[in-house]
Amino acid sequence: MIEVPETRYVKSGDVNIAYQVVGDGPFDLVHVPPFVSNLELQWEDPAERRYFERLASFSRLFMFDKRGTGLSDRVAVATLEERMDDLRAVMDAAGSQRAAIYGGSEGGALSILFAVTYPDRVSALALYGAYPRMTWAPDYPEGIPEDVWTDGLRHLEEHWGRGLEGGLPLWALAPGRVDDPAFRRAHGRWERLSASPGAAVAIQQMIRELDVRHLLPAIRVPTLVVYRTADMGHAAGSRYLGAHIPGAKVVELQGDEYFPYLGDQDAILDEVEEFLTGVRPLHVPDRSLATVLFTDIVSSTQRAAALGDDEWTRMLDHHDALTAREVERHRGRTVNTTGDGMLATFDGPARAVRCAQAICAGVRTLGLEVRAGLHTGEVELRGDDIGGIAVHIGQRVSALAGPAEVLVSSTVKDLVAGSGITFVDRGFHVLKGVPDEWRLFAVEN
Repeated sequence: MIEVPETRYVKSGDVNIAYQVVGDGPFDLVHVPPFVSNLELQWEDPAERRYFERLASFSRLFMFDKRGTGLSDRVAVATLEERMDDLRAVMDAAGSQRAAIYGGSEGGALSILFAVTYPDRVSALALYGAYPRMTWAPDYPEGIPEDVWTDGLRHLEEHWGRGLEGGLPLWALAPGRVDDPAFRRAHGRWERLSASPGAAVAIQQMIRELDVRHLLPAIRVPTLVVYRTADMGHAAGSRYLGAHIPGAKVVELQGDEYFPYLGDQDAILDEVEEFLTGVRPLHVPDRSLATVLFTDIVSSTQRAAALGDDEWTRMLDHHDALTAREVERHRGRTVNTTGDGMLATFDGPARAVRCAQAICAGVRTLGLEVRAGLHTGEVELRGDDIGGIAVHIGQRVSALAGPAEVLVSSTVKDLVAGSGITFVDRGFHVLKGVPDEWRLFAVEN
């Protein structure tokens, strides 16, 4: 795991621009962020951290917060030309004469302008989910109509940073996570720490007027355009870029998540790494034996409706703190939270069972009940995340548990022999998507 890099500052005119440098690869790579960002916050989310660690694994990676956002000076919204000056200032401060530029979404337009203006300083251009224009025009029918812009800007300012109802339309940008309250709370915090509501609206107004289509024929550096086909807000713009940038390599990937670190991030990063290095990475998954524990709050939807968003959010915060404390006390590792539950791993199945029992008992003080499921097997280590059939089995076992019940696979039951933990046979079950029948056991309290 890469150590979180130091945040530094460089003056671009009278404005302080925050930037970081990480990695020691054979070439320089500048990551141009989309819309808004926060350099230090991006290292807190495991998926996002893995994304940037991967970029830094094959390059010397430069990252920065654009003026008016994140840790850079919170000044009035800037033009693309001023932001181009900021990018150049970061490269100069890091001692880079020439670099590959990797821009996403609105950052793609800035990357294009820089590549055209300073072709001698750009070795290659990679664009993810980028677009030349976002607003509808007679010659750009894929754009957003004016009335939709107006409604969207009003919603953004009124709801910016509000967690469960944030400023950005997560139903379109992260459909796979929109029903995850923990993700939505974290996203609300990201909005608040990346820009103020007024700054977010001003930047969106700038994006509304943005149009770099006339620059595309002038791009003379090798260019990659990659996007996810079901990301409707950006796919049309990326297709336009691919059709109008001379010699561009265009890669369509499956998926509907806008944020590149969500979903199959390796599919995107494999294309970027191969394009910039000429070598496609070979993934050999790390594997380890572990006991996986899934917990899930019983009747969470009904409880949330009865309590209301604010009270339910406070309840979830107490639940998350309690489960994290018990996992740590039993020498486990919380992998992620799932909105109304969590996934953790343990190097010993007996500790995992006792942790599950402690969580079931502990949440009763909050007026909650959880179900828990455990399985021991070989898991794939994907940075801070895990995968593999053992994870699926653990999740399926958890779904079959009753309120306040700890249900385990026969593998767990056999491995804790001699521990003093007793079980009740729950018979054989078919686990959805998992071969064969599985014998399950409930832990006796």
